[in-house]
Parts: sequence; structure tokens; C-alpha cells
Amino acid sequence: MSVCPDTASIPPLGKGDNLHQQVLASFPLCQLTEEDLAQNPLFCNLLVALSNHVDHTGLTVALKKDLEKTDRDLQAQRLSWLQSESLYRLLQEMIQDHCVRKHRSGTSSEDDKFYDTLERCLLVAQCVRQLDPSSSTTQDQPLLLGLSAQHVLDLMPPEQDVRRMKQRLLMELEGHLKKKCFNILAYYQPDWEDESEGLKNSKLSRLPENLESESKRADALKEKARDSAAQLQRQTHCYLSEVMGCIQILQSLILDYRLKAQRELDRKKVEYLEAKCQIVCCKIRAEMLRLQVDTYTTEKISAHRVIRNKLDTELKAIRAEKQTAESTLSSFEILGQEFEALVEQYSQLRLEIENKRWALKEFSRHSH
Repeated sequence: MSVCPDTASIPPLGKGDNLHQQVLASFPLCQLTEEDLAQNPLFCNLLVALSNHVDHTGLTVALKKDLEKTDRDLQAQRLSWLQSESLYRLLQEMIQDHCVRKHRSGTSSEDDKFYDTLERCLLVAQCVRQLDPSSSTTQDQPLLLGLSAQHVLDLMPPEQDVRRMKQRLLMELEGHLKKKCFNILAYYQPDWEDESEGLKNSKLSRLPENLESESKRADALKEKARDSAAQLQRQTHCYLSEVMGCIQILQSLILDYRLKAQRELDRKKVEYLEAKCQIVCCKIRAEMLRLQVDTYTTEKISAHRVIRNKLDTELKAIRAEKQTAESTLSSFEILGQEFEALVEQYSQLRLEIENKRWALKEFSRHSH
């Protein structure tokens, strides 16, 4: 690629928005917007400079010319191959049609001779092309099955039959081509099928021009579709950018209002739970009262009062007895260690007395 000239010497494509639009049109494959070009003027100038050296696909001018020349050569080679291949397939179709007619309704000996000669010539030509690689490579290759092209050429039909076949071939080929052209014309415009042969020939002569014009129109529509696709891609990029901005704004709004609403919602929820808790406590208290009412009737309460009075009286008597015992015990504790020894001796005597009473009782019971 040639060196990029100074940006000051670059002729401006336009001014303002027009410049940006032309730059975007020159580079439809770039993911750019007019806002990007406006924010980066130096990059915009670089794209303007590059637009003088590359096309919309990114190829340089020199490479584009070489590519076009190569494409023309390729098209010429394709056309040459297509002509020979079309002629070969057309001759094969003619031979197949003859075989079908021969099996259906029979054919004349002259037709059989003509097509047999044609088929042998095609077969020999095909074998010669397979055995002679000189047209596709300069290297010597081993012979296939020990055969050479001359061996196959010896299998050609007699020269007289070949000459007769060539004299008739052009007429037969023209008729077959004419029939196929009429079929193509009927497919292209089905309403022309019932017209006269002269009118068909007239329309058939204009068919290549019509097909070429439609091909150009299809190419123009494809180019327009590519431009529309590039424009749609740019618009989609801008649309997605705007949508992302809107989503961010919505997220901030949702977050802000959600926090405010959440605080109020929490307060309402606390109030609701407090009221519900109070109601539950009231229900529990009511159930407890109901259970007490069902459990303690008037008769049971009277009996409980009598029992309580009796228990209170006994409790007072026991407390008085306890107090008396404690005062007696305290008076005994004044005597000290000697009293404890007497108490222990007294306890042993009491225990022995009880044991002897029990033994005497058991002895008296068994003696009877």
C-alpha cells in the first residue's frame, strides 16, 4: 500500500454530518457510528485518507485491479470449459434420446449408423484425453494399463463414416439446441408455449438480452441489499447503544424507587406483624381463660378453698412446731460437745430398744 498523504492535503469529502455519512458509506463493514467519528476527528481523517486507496471491501486499488484481471481470466477459462462441457453433455443427451426412441418406436438404419459413429467418437476422445496428460502437465506419467493415445485412436470408426457423421452432426445439433432453447423459453414464459414457431424464434433471439438485464437487475438488488444490510447493522448498533443507555437509566430508577418503597413496605410489614402478634396473644389469653373456666367450676372452687384453709392451718401449726424445735435445738446446742455425745448414746439406746421390741414381738408371734 502506498504511503498515506498528509491529512492537510486530503480533499475533503464533505463537511459536518455529510463527511461522516460518506466515511461510513466508504467503510460499511466497520462497526462505527457518526458519534464515534465526531468524537475522534483524527481517526475520521485517517479513514478519509484510506478511502482514496481502498474500496468498501478493504482491498487496495492495485490489488483490486489484479483481482479483477484474475477474475476475467478465470471467467474466460470457465467459459471455454463450459462450452466444451456443454457440447459434450449435449451430444450425450442426443445419444440417450436416440436410445430411448430406438427402444420405443424403432429407428432407421441410417440414424443408428450416425449415432453409433458419434458415440464411438466421443468414447475414443474421452479415453484419449484420459491417456494423454500433455494438456494438463509437462511431466511424463506412466501409461495406464500399458495403453497410449495412439492405441485408442486405432479404434476410431472408418474415416468415411466419420465424415458422414460430421456432415449431419451440425444439423442434428442445431435441431437439438433449438428444442432445448424452446424448452427454456417455455419455462421462462409459460404463456409463450402455444405460440407459432416464428414468433418463438423472434422472442428467443431477445431471450439473452432479457436474461442479462434480469441478471443485472438481480446484481443491483444484491448490492442494494448489501448496502441495506450495512445500514441496518449500523442502525442496529446505534439502537442497541440507545437501548443499553435506557436500560441503565431504568435500572437506576428502579433501584432508587425500590429502596424508597422498600422502607415504607418494611414499616407497614412491621405494623402488620405487631398487630398480628397482639391478636395472637389475645387469642392465647382467651383460650387460657376458657380452659380455666371449663376446669374450675363453682363446686371445685369451694372445695379448693376448704382444702386451702385446712392446709394453711396445718402449715401454721407446722411452722409453730418448727419454731419450737429450732428454739429447743438452739438451747441444746449451748451445752456443747458433751451433749452431742449424750444424744448419740441416747440414739443408740433407742435403736437397741427398738430392735429388742421387734425381736420380742417376732418371738411372741412365732411362739403362739
